[in-house]
Amino acid sequence: MQLEIDGPWFKDEHGRTLILRGVNLGGSSKVPYPDGATHIREGFYEHRDVSFVGRPFPLEEAGEHFRRLHAWGLRFLRFVVTWEAVEHAGPGIYDQDYLDYLYEVVRRAGEHGLQLFIDCHQDAWSRMSGGDGAPGWTFEAAGLDVTQFSETGAAIVHAIHGDPFPRMIWPTNYSKLAAATMFTLFFGGNDFAPRATVDGEPVQEFLQRHYLEALRQVALRLRGLPHVVGYGCMNEPWAGYIGWPDLSKFEGLLRLGQSPTPFQSMLLGAGYPQEVEVWNIGLRGPRRQGAETVNLEGARAWLDGRNGLWREEGIWDVGPGGKPRLLRPEYFARVGDHAVNFVDDYLQPFLRRVAGTIRAVDPEAILFLEGPPRSSPPRWDPDEVPRTVHAAHWYDGLTLATKTYAPSLGVDFMTGRLVAGRRRVRRSFAAQMARLQAEGTERMGEVPTLIGEFGIPFDLGKKKAYESGDFSRQIQAMDDSFYALEANLLGGTLWNYTADNDNEHGDQWNGEDLSIFSRDQQQDPDDLNSGGRALEAVVRPYARAVAGEPLEMSFNPGRREFKFAFRHDPAVRSPTELYVPNFQYPHGYEVVVSDGEYRADRDNQLLEYNHSEDLEVHQLRLRPSKRRAW
Repeated sequence: MQLEIDGPWFKDEHGRTLILRGVNLGGSSKVPYPDGATHIREGFYEHRDVSFVGRPFPLEEAGEHFRRLHAWGLRFLRFVVTWEAVEHAGPGIYDQDYLDYLYEVVRRAGEHGLQLFIDCHQDAWSRMSGGDGAPGWTFEAAGLDVTQFSETGAAIVHAIHGDPFPRMIWPTNYSKLAAATMFTLFFGGNDFAPRATVDGEPVQEFLQRHYLEALRQVALRLRGLPHVVGYGCMNEPWAGYIGWPDLSKFEGLLRLGQSPTPFQSMLLGAGYPQEVEVWNIGLRGPRRQGAETVNLEGARAWLDGRNGLWREEGIWDVGPGGKPRLLRPEYFARVGDHAVNFVDDYLQPFLRRVAGTIRAVDPEAILFLEGPPRSSPPRWDPDEVPRTVHAAHWYDGLTLATKTYAPSLGVDFMTGRLVAGRRRVRRSFAAQMARLQAEGTERMGEVPTLIGEFGIPFDLGKKKAYESGDFSRQIQAMDDSFYALEANLLGGTLWNYTADNDNEHGDQWNGEDLSIFSRDQQQDPDDLNSGGRALEAVVRPYARAVAGEPLEMSFNPGRREFKFAFRHDPAVRSPTELYVPNFQYPHGYEVVVSDGEYRADRDNQLLEYNHSEDLEVHQLRLRPSKRRAW
């Protein structure tokens, strides 16, 4: 199926409107294979000598997983690739074995009827700073010593901290010294660290040049595979310190655990112990719990011979009596007389560089663009740089952060406000996605919005479902997200499918457990559904290809009732296609249509509908058959 863009819609070669539904593949692609899970300390600092061959799964398993995803109707993949996977051994050294593996596993996805785009994934910059993405040697280029990040509070790292690892603590790394410094240098080094160079090359250019070349290596290897429709430019890009109004105050993404201000982070990295506030998060949001003294031993996060580049840039210095003092608290907020805006001043130019790099290899590639979490997408002119998509992310923040599902309590992802009442919560979720879509249109023009990430933690309630087998809460929580997706007629790719998910370590990364599949829940290897989680909500009917404009779509997992309405386009002659899973209708289903004719293909889980010309708007309804056989 060819993928085109027509204003706010995806279209196929027949002019039908496409609603894309798929999954991120996969959660453990963030870490090396086979023993790179974040809880493993052994060999952690040997970051040049790793391999990602086997992520998201070994080639011998590819058929099993691709058949399962196809059967579940998740036929559009956001395929996770990290910069580290391509260039871990050192600057300009590309892992040819991984690129060969990547080509082969992606090729096989096409053989199973799956389309995909490449997600250039990162979280909190790198595994070395408690996330994933960039190679470890990027820190060396900036003068940072990865072995001292934990002692200096520059990052909280699972492998060094050990288990139990605090719940959802990893996003706090975005505002700590290691990741914040690297993002600042990557996007704004020319303005904010003009003295920082690597072999005479400005550090910003050094980092961006290597990132772009690694991405180009991927595009070169995958060029010519028709089911690879495009590329994401960077997952959840972050500003680092850029735009920070006052370095003496905390303004980070998440205040949880030890929460140093940027100035405190800089001092900790330079070997000055600091009393740092400690925060917790509950149903009412973050609350201060007290304070802790960090780095009592005076460890340094900088390599020997380096004084710390932020001190070198004159942001702070040591005054009389050896006491550090902050000299320029607004350093990152302005460049000359200009108040900086990260998305418009730094992210957008970078995305244009990515677009040029990809289009030089694959001129027809679709670009999936996203802004920072809880921030605006970039401003974009789709006439100047066409074939672009607003690839926003959305989660039920309360359930994600607390790993507790309260169906009558939610949080507005955009404002942070609590929402009470079951119906209000679901309406709020739909409204939040609607705002994401509207903001994409406002800043990027008439382009499609795809929810690139949404999903739920399956380890709700201290993993009780893993023992009881009762996943009813997970099903409810997942259905809430799909309800919001369907209410806005949006496509989306779930986070995530992890082939080696297990009950103890989840997705093998920072204690997260969002995979819709787990080996530890798989009872019958011959049953593709075995091992699936919350399938009652995930595997649901949807309109794949519509001969016109979709108007309404909904599915009720309890009644297994599906409703769809659309306005036909007289220029489209091909039938409307609905994915109708046998999982939901093992004994068949009844179809009620407003007009026209339909044909059910149970073998391919497909319903073809040919509308009449008598009506402008057409309606379909599916419900379980009352008979035991089709």
